[in-house]
Amino acid sequence: MIRDLFRVWGLWRARGGWLLIGIGVAVASALSAVALLALAGQGVASGVALMGGGGALAILLLRPLMLARPALRWGERMASHEATFRALADTRVWFFRRLAQRMPGGLGLTGAGDARGRMVADVEALDGLYLRAVLPALAAAAVVAAVALLLGAEPGLAALVAAPLGLALLLPFWLAQGANRAAQAVAAERGAMNRAALDPLLGLPETLCNQAEGRAAARLQGATAAMHAAEARLAQRGAIGGASGFLLGQLAMLGALGWALAHGTGGGLAVLGLFMALAAAETLGLVPRAGTSLAAAGAAARRLFALADTAPPVTEPLAPAAMPPGNTLRFEGVGFAWEPGRPVFESLDLEWREGERLALLGPSGAGKSSIAAMLLKLAAPQAGRITLGGVDIASLPAADIRARIACLSQDARIFDASIADNLRIAAPEAPEAALWRVLAQVGLAELVRALPQALDTPCGEGGARFSGGQARRMALARALLPAAPLLVLDEPTTGLDAETERAFLETLEAATRGRSLLLITHKLVGVEKPDRVLRLAKGRAFPAAG
Repeated sequence: MIRDLFRVWGLWRARGGWLLIGIGVAVASALSAVALLALAGQGVASGVALMGGGGALAILLLRPLMLARPALRWGERMASHEATFRALADTRVWFFRRLAQRMPGGLGLTGAGDARGRMVADVEALDGLYLRAVLPALAAAAVVAAVALLLGAEPGLAALVAAPLGLALLLPFWLAQGANRAAQAVAAERGAMNRAALDPLLGLPETLCNQAEGRAAARLQGATAAMHAAEARLAQRGAIGGASGFLLGQLAMLGALGWALAHGTGGGLAVLGLFMALAAAETLGLVPRAGTSLAAAGAAARRLFALADTAPPVTEPLAPAAMPPGNTLRFEGVGFAWEPGRPVFESLDLEWREGERLALLGPSGAGKSSIAAMLLKLAAPQAGRITLGGVDIASLPAADIRARIACLSQDARIFDASIADNLRIAAPEAPEAALWRVLAQVGLAELVRALPQALDTPCGEGGARFSGGQARRMALARALLPAAPLLVLDEPTTGLDAETERAFLETLEAATRGRSLLLITHKLVGVEKPDRVLRLAKGRAFPAAG
C-alpha cells in the first residue's frame, strides 16, 4: 500500500506547487485556531475583567485573528480542492493513455463497467490521500508542535497535554494497516457493482428480449448489498479511529485539569492548557479517520496500477527505423494466437501489393480481423514477420504505421459529438472544405447540408441521429478523411440489410479509387471490383476459385 501511494505522489509531481500551497494554507488555518484560543486563554488567565496588560493585549489581537480565521478557512478549501482537482485530472489522463497503449484492441475481458469504475470511482478515491490524510496529518502535526511550544514554560503541563495529542497523530498509521483489507474489498465490490449495473444496460435489447431484467436487477441488488457490507466494515474502522481520537483529546483536557489541581498556583497555565486542548480538537478530530482514507486510496491505487501496468500487446521499437517509401505489405510465415494453445495462423504468407484492391474472404473465426489488427500494430505476431515496403513493421513506430493505413472496422463507433468532431477524429486539423469533400464522396453531403446545424449537428450516442446505413457512411467518411494511401475495410457492411449493403458498397467502390484497398469480408455481393481475391482457410490464404 505504501509503495502504491508513493507512486501516486509521483504522478502528482507536476502539481507540486498547488499541493504545497494547499498544505501551507491548511497549516496556517490550523495554527490560526491555536493562536485564537491561545489569546483567549491568555485573556482569561490574566483576568480580563480587570483588563490587565496581558489580557488587554490578548483582546486587542483577537479581533484581527477572528477576521483572518474565516479567510484562511476559505483559502484552505479553495487551494486544497484546486490542487486535488488538478492532480486527479492528471491521473485520469495518465490512466487513459496507459489503457490506450495496453488495450488498443478494446477493453476485452476487462469490461466497460469495471474500466469505468477504475477511471471514475478509483481515481476519485485518491483524493482521500491528499484531502483527508496528508493535509489533516500535517496540519495536526503543526498544531501539536505549537501547543508543546506555547506550554513549554511548564514541561510537565506540556507533556500532559501534548502527549495524548501526539498519540492521535499515530492513529492513522495504525488504522491504515487494519483497514487495508477492508478497503480492498470495497474497491473490488464497487467494481463488481459497476459491472452488474452497466453490462445489462449496454446490452439492454438482449436483456429485455430474453426477459432477463429481473435477473439483472437481482444481480445488481446482490452486488450493491455486498458493496454496502464492505463499506460498512470500512466505516467501522473509521468509527473506531474517530472514537479513539476523541478519547485522546479528552485525555489532553483531563491532563490540564489534573495539572491545575496538583499546582494550585499555576491556574493561568492550566487554563491556557485547556484552551490549547480545545484548539487542537478541531484539527485532530479529522486525523484518526485519515487511516481509512489512506487505506481506501491505497486500494484504489492498487486497482489502477494493476490495469495500467499490464504488458502492452505490441512494444514500440527502441531504435525506430525510417518509414519506407513503398507501400507493399507482406506476411511472411506469420504465426499468431490471441490465447496460448489456440493458434489463428501458424505460417501465413500473404501479399497486398501497392495500389492493389485486394478482397480477403473467410468465414467467422478464420482470422480476417486478426490480420487487420496486426497490420495496424494492435497485435503482434508470435512468429514470422510483417513488412511494409520491405521493412519489418516491428521496427516502425505504431503512430507512423497508423498514419499510413486508414481503417474502417466492423464496429466503428460514431461518438456522441457533432458531425465535424466525429470526422476530425481522424484528422484534427482538417478544414471544413475537406469535411464536405469526404461527405460528398460517401453520399451524405446533401443530407448534412439540409440539417439545421449542418456540420455542427450532434450525432447522438452511437450515431443514434442517423440510420444504420448513414452511420456506416459517416464512419467511411472519417476513414477517407486522412490522406492515407492504404485503406483497410474490415466487414464494412456489418449490420446492414441487403439493399443498404449494396448501395453502401457501390459508394465504397467510387469513394476509394486511387488507394490501396484491403476489403475484409465473409462474402462478395457482386458490385465490388477487386483486382484479386484470396480466401482464408485453415490459417492460410489461397486464391479464391472462380
